[in-house]
Amino acid sequence: MPAPAWLTGRLAGIELFSGLSDEQLDWLACAGTVRELGDGEALFVEGAPADAFYVLLDGEIVVSKLVGGREQVLARHLGDVLEHQFIGELPLLTSDEYLATALAVGSARVVAYGKDAFFDMLERCPQVCRVLLPVLAGRINAMERQAGRSRMLEGLGMLAAGLAHELNNPAAAALRAARELRDLPSRLAAAAVEWGRTGEEAEVRLVARFQDRLGSGTALDPLAEAEAADDVADWLREHGLGPTADWAVELTDELAEHGVGRAELDELAAGLRPDALAAALAYLVPVLRIRTLAGDAAEASERVVELVRRTSAYTNLDRAPQRDADLREGLEATLALMAPKLRNIRVRREYGGVPDLQAFPSELNQVWTNLIDNAVDAMGGEGELTISTRREGDHAVVEFRDTGHGIPAEALPMVFQPFFTTKDLGKGTGLGLHVSMDIVAQRHGGSMEVDSRPGDTRFVVRLPLAGGPG
Repeated sequence: MPAPAWLTGRLAGIELFSGLSDEQLDWLACAGTVRELGDGEALFVEGAPADAFYVLLDGEIVVSKLVGGREQVLARHLGDVLEHQFIGELPLLTSDEYLATALAVGSARVVAYGKDAFFDMLERCPQVCRVLLPVLAGRINAMERQAGRSRMLEGLGMLAAGLAHELNNPAAAALRAARELRDLPSRLAAAAVEWGRTGEEAEVRLVARFQDRLGSGTALDPLAEAEAADDVADWLREHGLGPTADWAVELTDELAEHGVGRAELDELAAGLRPDALAAALAYLVPVLRIRTLAGDAAEASERVVELVRRTSAYTNLDRAPQRDADLREGLEATLALMAPKLRNIRVRREYGGVPDLQAFPSELNQVWTNLIDNAVDAMGGEGELTISTRREGDHAVVEFRDTGHGIPAEALPMVFQPFFTTKDLGKGTGLGLHVSMDIVAQRHGGSMEVDSRPGDTRFVVRLPLAGGPG
């Protein structure tokens, strides 16, 4: 059957087919099947068998992909420039399934070439290859960059979630301490005035020494502290200073927290006149409370500083991109930020002696994040993850071993290929391991390998100690 004249003429005007002979154009018109699409109609859907290559004749096609449960637009094809005149070559060449979903925006018309016809096209029309391959390479590079940005944003999102989780307790503790400290100076001033009026010089010195000793006390465990509080409460009642005194209950808790028992209180009472004992203890309440709250605030602040340090170690925002890197520091920073996701995972660390090496730490941390994230997914959120480091000759080795379901033997040779994934639809781009391999091999001159069986999957990263390509 002769080719429709209008279709041959339309194909001649498409840049992909520029320079083709009339005979080649006629063959293309006969080999293809014209499809008319209504608004919102699918040209193909993600995960469906890849069976055709499409050339856009009229209209608009939008391509989207399900990433992390959300639909993400990858491209809009209008046919105005070369890279938007055709679609579908990538899955035909790299996988058996479509990697995204293509829908018509308004009415659209395409000419479809089945898989056999597509490969016949490349053989019959070699000029098409010269046009198609640069666009194909550009699309792969664009998807890799997009995957890298997505992985970076995912890492930043995980970092934010991890920080929010980890900062919550110390921030709340610091806030509680600050609020209570605002009211204590006035209480301390009033108690100090009263104690100054009541205490004699020798008694004031005795209370000061008692106060100093409390400052260096060792914190008790909760059970011992409760027992100490009962003992202090009994002692206070025996000395006529029971719950009727406003400060007695608070003093009980403070003294118990500082490990004060009967012996210390008896020593204090022995050096004070009976009427001075109540004033001295009332004065000690705000003193000890301020000391406790200041300690709580300092501890919370130190925790916040440590979290900021770990965040900086993960992102390396305050350092040059390439520098001497401590692999253990990067691994620990990554584990810290991923703590919420690792809540039900037993993490074993087997760090051997590995010297610092020239590297791009923030990029390596993306690799660690990807490998740990994959391991957690493979274990269904529960299991054991072992991370080990060692030196092998002139290479540093980092190994990630998980107890997940494993990778099928037939899939192992393909795990580092672009767009290949064993995850469910919408849960993986198929570029995480490919990008990780690129970081390890191209940026650092290293290598990655995988070995897997049910219950034992190992990803091994080897990095040259002398530094990679950079």
